Amino acid sequence: MVEMRSIWTENTEMPRFKKLTGSRKTDVLIVGGGMAGILCAYFLEKAGVDYLLAEGRRIGSGITGNTTAKITSQHGLIYHRLLEKAGAERARMYLDANQDAVRKFARLCRRVDCDYEVMPSFVYSRKDRKILEKEAEALARLGFQPLLTDLCELPIHTAGAVGFVEQAQFHPLKFISGIAQGLRIFEDTFIREFTENTALTEEGSITFDRLIFATHFPIDNKHGMYYLKMYQHRSYVIALKDAPRLKGMYVDEAKTGLSFRNYKEYLLLGGGAHRTGKIGGNWEELRNYARLYYPNLDEKYYWSAQDCMTLDGIPYIGQYSRSMPDCYAATGFNKWGMTSSMVSASILTDLILGKENPYAPVFSPSRNMIKPQLFVNGYSAIANLLTISEKRCPHLGCALQWNRAEHSWDCPCHGSRFDGFGKLLDNPANGDLR
Repeated sequence: MVEMRSIWTENTEMPRFKKLTGSRKTDVLIVGGGMAGILCAYFLEKAGVDYLLAEGRRIGSGITGNTTAKITSQHGLIYHRLLEKAGAERARMYLDANQDAVRKFARLCRRVDCDYEVMPSFVYSRKDRKILEKEAEALARLGFQPLLTDLCELPIHTAGAVGFVEQAQFHPLKFISGIAQGLRIFEDTFIREFTENTALTEEGSITFDRLIFATHFPIDNKHGMYYLKMYQHRSYVIALKDAPRLKGMYVDEAKTGLSFRNYKEYLLLGGGAHRTGKIGGNWEELRNYARLYYPNLDEKYYWSAQDCMTLDGIPYIGQYSRSMPDCYAATGFNKWGMTSSMVSASILTDLILGKENPYAPVFSPSRNMIKPQLFVNGYSAIANLLTISEKRCPHLGCALQWNRAEHSWDCPCHGSRFDGFGKLLDNPANGDLR
């Protein structure tokens, strides 16, 4: 039987936390109980900071529970682009920050039973050898020695691959289940709205001095212009049982390509990606590949995920906006949520403690916004607002599109999603369809 759920939910018992009722006061309020929020809570706990984490559902029930869970600083072929667009200093900051995140996961995972495995990471190309060589040259200029190989254990033809050694893969829900024990977390605590320094929940309120938005897409529309600085992208995974064991984790350099990694006896085959609210290959594309390359393997699980994409491929981590000095953002992870979550927790903890973080400048949400993608996002939003539709998103009024593959109403502007009955599935909308 094929089940529409993430493989990480199989036989994983997550800790339960009570719902917040009444009024509470805290120094730091963390909103969102995914990987980024839990890691922020963990490091603030270790630092002795007064904090509280509010999660609207269950911890790990959002994007974290639907990831492919690769711990790697190899985020596609990003480094030659960073070198050209941001310069050597910031490209090196980005690399060092993510390599540091890989090492921090390694240390934490020694104490947590989470199926952690050291594994090389590879980005392959189906046709373009030169782009692989360009990436390898850029990394060498940054002082990092990648692998550049013609050999590939995948069933598809490639022009080669660029590899990073000593990266890792793990079970994300087992990990956060382990580190969340004893943290000050409230589940089923949906924040309806914010007033000045107060978050209003369904059955109470939280007064805070500082605020971390770890909600995947930030839910405050008044500041920071995140609705222009990001769009959302959907991707799909199927789990094939009794698969051959790969010696690495693989992802195509092309946006429409495939990703591969093992988990125990399963092969996790990812792809079918498209902008939220648009048409894409989804699971059918993956099943076509599986029939062609793995005809003897049975599909056991299938699921999907959603990712926030930034203007320049770098996450927004730091002060939410110049007009909100005591609020912080951790968003725009561009499909690389594991190391980006660790980078977020490291930077935001330092900011709250008043420490200088060496990597903070490259991730600043207030950096230059003038990028080609900004105009694409703006044009898409304007065109959509003029579209006639049966349903409109309560976030900013965009016309919703029916997603036939997933039976949901999706927003092409900012990525909010609702089920067939109008219940909120993915933010930035902060409530159900009216």
